[in-house]
Amino acid sequence: MFPTLGHLLSYLTGREIILGFPTFGFMVAVSFLLAALTLKSELRRLTEAGFLHPVIQKVPPPTPPTPTIYLFHGILGFIIGYKFGLAVTDSRLFFADPARALFSLQGSVAGGILGAALFVLLRYRESKRFSGSSGPTIRPMPYGELVGNITVVAAVSGIIGAKIFHNLEYPQEFLADPVGSLFSQGGLTFYGGLLFGIAAVGWYVWKKGLNPIRVADAAAPGLMLAYGVGRIGCQLSGDGDWGIVNLRPKPSLLSWLPDWMWAYNYPHNVAGEGIPIPGCAGPYCTILPEPVFPTPIYETIAGLFLFSILWALRKRFQRPGLLFSVYMIFNGFERFWIEKIRVNAQYHLGFISLTQAEIISSFLLVGGVAGIFLTRKYHVFLEKFSKRPKNS
Repeated sequence: MFPTLGHLLSYLTGREIILGFPTFGFMVAVSFLLAALTLKSELRRLTEAGFLHPVIQKVPPPTPPTPTIYLFHGILGFIIGYKFGLAVTDSRLFFADPARALFSLQGSVAGGILGAALFVLLRYRESKRFSGSSGPTIRPMPYGELVGNITVVAAVSGIIGAKIFHNLEYPQEFLADPVGSLFSQGGLTFYGGLLFGIAAVGWYVWKKGLNPIRVADAAAPGLMLAYGVGRIGCQLSGDGDWGIVNLRPKPSLLSWLPDWMWAYNYPHNVAGEGIPIPGCAGPYCTILPEPVFPTPIYETIAGLFLFSILWALRKRFQRPGLLFSVYMIFNGFERFWIEKIRVNAQYHLGFISLTQAEIISSFLLVGGVAGIFLTRKYHVFLEKFSKRPKNS
């Protein structure tokens, strides 16, 4: 496994590279970026096709910065320069564990002073740039700014939702260490992030006067793409999102498949699960005693395949909400199927045992089917399901 980018790059290049950025976090960032790019493309297409109207915003007239503003920018620049200056003055310490370095008291005073001066200078130049303008201006919000805001809203609400749902799924783990569970890098449940993200982004675009149903359609392909790419991080890091024990011999039909795609032990996994690896020293020195199904690989393949279908259908589906309904069906079906060979806590409902993901994916399947029916019967209402353009 490759807990950090340094481990991955060292393996690929054959040279020791110290870079402590978590591979899981890196792939999550890549997945958000890809989702944002596809969303931006779709919002532009839907606007040009007349299905969405531009978000009109009122930009207030610029005001000269006060000493307090300069002080704030100077302090912010000093903090950033102080911490990231450590990457220059002590690069080995910084890149060995960037998260620990950033949250420690260590830093570079010279970097802090340079950062403070740069931030103050940039603020001064910005004030001079707009010093001749007067009165508010009305202009459409650029797609980049709109998508950037949506991405931030989705990221923050998604992480909160993912944490909450994970702690609901494993209450004993949360009660044993509430603070550690809330602020740990792991412990994220996808469906918690999805549901909270949809709710928060839906509220944001509604406040901006957009049709949230159309925006959901625009986001559907990117959501599936981000899910598939994010699972690459799970596989590379070995974060515990793997399958059940698999001791079955590989079927002859799959003889062409590499052994690690059929059953894998996840050595050096970031979750610290398994037994100690003989002769290994460091934080990532465990291996599963028995091989398991590498389910993140299967979900990556499924996610990329389903994304390609959604991307191909996006121009053919004209009714608002139809593409997102299909996404719900795809997502629910894929996750319900993969749960059969995944390790997850189960809820016992009488004679039935289901995981949290199976319950939610079942609702997604039903909701997607219902959505297809509703988009056909109430497409006129759904098309008008938005506020009119307003100053933002």
